[in-house]
Amino acid sequence: MEAEVDKLELMFQKADSDLDYLQYRLEYEVKTNHPHSAGEKNAVTVLKELSAIKSRYQALCARFKAVSVEQKETKSCICATLNKTMTMIQELQKQTNLEVMFSVYRLEL
Repeated sequence: MEAEVDKLELMFQKADSDLDYLQYRLEYEVKTNHPHSAGEKNAVTVLKELSAIKSRYQALCARFKAVSVEQKETKSCICATLNKTMTMIQELQKQTNLEVMFSVYRLEL
């Protein structure tokens, strides 16, 4: 699960980087190839829209990071609770001289 979270985070970082590059290339193309053309207004509009899209991606990345932190905290809490429960069961088994048979599925967290 953590690997999938890391993979998504990398995808968002790449998307952000790609948007930066596209914006740079568009600005360069407009400045070098069409400095005084009538179509420049449309190119400027596209650049502004690209900037807005980038802002939305950055907001999404920020939200994703918050979710990622919460997932890691939840994972730690679940693992701690499971370990505490297993320790309590082992202590009860020692105190009562009984062994309780049960199966625990390994959690892949």
